[in-house]
Amino acid sequence: MPTSAAEHAVGQGDADGIAARARGLTKAYGSGETTVLALDSVDVAIARGRFTAVMGPSGSGKSTLMHCLAGLDTVSAGQVWLGDTEITGLKDRELTRLRRDRIGFMFQSFNLIPTLSAAENITLPMDIAGQRPDRKWLDQVIDTLGLRDRLGHRPAQLSGGQQQRVACARALASRPELIFADEPTGNLDSRAGLEVLGFLREAVDDLGQTVVMVTHDPGAAAHSDLVLFLADGRIVDEMARPTAEGVLERMKRFDTVRAGSAGPAPGDADAHPRKGDAGVVPPQAGADRAAPPKTDSGADSGTDSGTDSAADSGGVTADGGTGHVSHDKD
Repeated sequence: MPTSAAEHAVGQGDADGIAARARGLTKAYGSGETTVLALDSVDVAIARGRFTAVMGPSGSGKSTLMHCLAGLDTVSAGQVWLGDTEITGLKDRELTRLRRDRIGFMFQSFNLIPTLSAAENITLPMDIAGQRPDRKWLDQVIDTLGLRDRLGHRPAQLSGGQQQRVACARALASRPELIFADEPTGNLDSRAGLEVLGFLREAVDDLGQTVVMVTHDPGAAAHSDLVLFLADGRIVDEMARPTAEGVLERMKRFDTVRAGSAGPAPGDADAHPRKGDAGVVPPQAGADRAAPPKTDSGADSGTDSGTDSAADSGGVTADGGTGHVSHDKD
């Protein structure tokens, strides 16, 4: 595979403008003869201040890669860094704080608290953590996302696109080092989806953020600076300055190769043992999904409770009727 971006500067650290990186990242499910590799010795570096899209056939390992880079799932082998911090050796409590303070999340499900206003949803993770938002930065985020006249509205009073914009603002509010977006337009119509993608693009260009987005949509990937293509748990190609047509053509090649191979490929969602599907947001039609990784059951608060009981910045979940963050594997 090309090495210009996907393997560039692995191990070099934050000084070289790398927001996150992995070396020899392997994730396996099952044991013995049933072992399936979701990720197979992946080396990758995510450039700071860029918009990176991750694409591949269903079951190729896209969401698994994102979850491992974000510390939402454990790795079977290899190392993962956020900036200069190696996260593969951190304890659960330390991972909770890292996600809360340094990472923002967007998911296909908006995960807004229905009884709170848009403004309250945006600042909820920081409120739980006892942190005061930077008002100047927060105002800039709100204005960039066009939410100024919607701050007093509850989720039921907002359209799907507006709800995802609130989720985007929540992910940006704490000024994280990195934003992970897993199929952020999956529950939106085409117009609302384009708006959200435009806002993510603005977050990178105008606000200096770093975004990693998992998507099945070539049109969505075309908003990025770089597309990484996964197949069978490996990064097999990349495309700088992508176009929707170029991405679609590249994906067709993978479909042709897979159609000619016998049996399920390593990393195929159908080959994964399913363990504990309860609480998982239903997948998109036609998208094969596997079991969710270890998830936070609410907003990360950095407490000693033994389980994460509050919200990661941008990944709020409250299982008591307010929705659950979808950490589906792909």
